[in-house]
Amino acid sequence: RPDAPAQDAPQGPVPAPEGPAPAAPGDAAPGYGHFAPGASFHAPGSGQTPGPGTAAFHPAKPAGRKRFGTGALVAGMLLAGLAGGGVAVGTQALTGGSTVAIAPAGQPGQLVGDNTDSVNEITAAAAKASPSVVSISVAGGSSGGSGSGIVLDAEGHILTNTHVVTLGGTVADPSVEVRTQDGQVHEASVVGTDPLSDLAVIKIEASGLTPVAFADSDKLNVGDTAIAIGSPLGLSGTVTDGIISTLNRTISVSSSAAPEDTGDGSQGNSEDQFNFQFPGQGQSQPGSQGSIYLNVMQTDAAINHGNSGGALVNSAGELIGVNVAIASSSEDSGSIGVGFAIPSNYAQRVAQELIADGEASHGYLGVSVTAQAAEDSAQNTQFSVGAAVAEVVSGSPAADAGIREGDVITAVGNRVIEDSQSLTAAIREHTSGSKVTVKLLRDGEQRSLDVTLGETPQS
Repeated sequence: RPDAPAQDAPQGPVPAPEGPAPAAPGDAAPGYGHFAPGASFHAPGSGQTPGPGTAAFHPAKPAGRKRFGTGALVAGMLLAGLAGGGVAVGTQALTGGSTVAIAPAGQPGQLVGDNTDSVNEITAAAAKASPSVVSISVAGGSSGGSGSGIVLDAEGHILTNTHVVTLGGTVADPSVEVRTQDGQVHEASVVGTDPLSDLAVIKIEASGLTPVAFADSDKLNVGDTAIAIGSPLGLSGTVTDGIISTLNRTISVSSSAAPEDTGDGSQGNSEDQFNFQFPGQGQSQPGSQGSIYLNVMQTDAAINHGNSGGALVNSAGELIGVNVAIASSSEDSGSIGVGFAIPSNYAQRVAQELIADGEASHGYLGVSVTAQAAEDSAQNTQFSVGAAVAEVVSGSPAADAGIREGDVITAVGNRVIEDSQSLTAAIREHTSGSKVTVKLLRDGEQRSLDVTLGETPQS
């Protein structure tokens, strides 16, 4: 749903909000959680129809916002305001399939209206980060879709999702166009895709790009401000806000873009898992070919179809995550306050490898595992307390480290492991050759083993 070209935004410096510089990446803080059965998850790309579900969630917004004065900060935001908004857009309604005419809102090229006294931290963060967020249009064969992307550097590298540039794995040689914040449209080439993380890098030839500033996602807390920027329903430059709801949530993805054999596997508990779909794909079963697992952060900032690949930033306008998915119920195909983003530290590592090598590396342990139910729990419980090792591959990193059948893995480094899926996601966040400490229970005793990870097969 391309917009008409917008007016160029006036040029000028954007003052960054005061705050500490991003710290060096460190170990992730432990955290995890479960969803009630019946929830369905899907990537917020255009044209996605949610599967059945019974989840009912409601976003909870922070009570107050830090306000700013009307001095240099406001002037800077006026100069660096979003371009666009001065055209009407036709889009499909979320229900009924009817066409909705969306009228222009406010003057193009600004983020601040007449009431400058009410400018707050959300406005400041959006002013800093919005120039680094682009709209993406993808076509291949008779299919098409749209999403969002994040400018990585002045050379034109842009981070987005694999499912955006491959239309959910259905297109191998897509035609990709990018619309930058100044309203210009550029052809893009695909630098590399990484289905195991659902991240991709594309490249445009353009000048005057504003690279995003990265924050350390390992330093986040539940309750921190989270601001989503992207192009939901093709509406570029859309800003929504909320909080970080949960850290280190593991979700299941079913995609034809994912490799068939990824080495580590799970047994016997796929019925307990939750999945979401990429644009253009119907409801698929968890555990089927192409299932991958992602550790993500959860947010109640409104994320909708088309936000895929867009930025989740903190109150300083620094990137903390790449928007990848939303949960929805059968009654509501839009945002219900449960969205997911890939942490920025992981995204930055994968992006750097895609730019350098055209592919990304993921760790391999060499085990087959099942969820370990808690003691004295019911046989059909939804709760588990680790990943029970059902099989160890001969000659694998797990075998070399002394992991045995019957061990129950409870942590990888500081990451708590509660089931087979969270183990797979935690291992793949590391590169091959990485040394990690695996904590496990053996015969009721806690043990720690150092493991040097191998390389996950991707074919």
